[in-house]
Amino acid sequence: MSALHCWVSGRVQGVFYRASACQRATELGLRGWVRNLDDGRVELLVCGDEPRLQALQAWLTIGPPGARVDSVECQPVAAPDDIAEHFEQR
Repeated sequence: MSALHCWVSGRVQGVFYRASACQRATELGLRGWVRNLDDGRVELLVCGDEPRLQALQAWLTIGPPGARVDSVECQPVAAPDDIAEHFEQR
């Protein structure tokens, strides 16, 4: 299983970005979490197979209607042993 740690900046809080990212990740069968950061960014840790991770990463650059994504920074990381069996909002 592969994993990505991502940070999304722009107008991504208060526009259902987290909820939409959670829904999209769930549709793709990915595991992990998404949360808002105090600096206005959204952070994700997502685990799954490469094609599904790439599909989510492509979606992150667009986001839901109302969002304005300025940048998406993702880094490959080791999949944590304690990752949830589903995708959750924090």
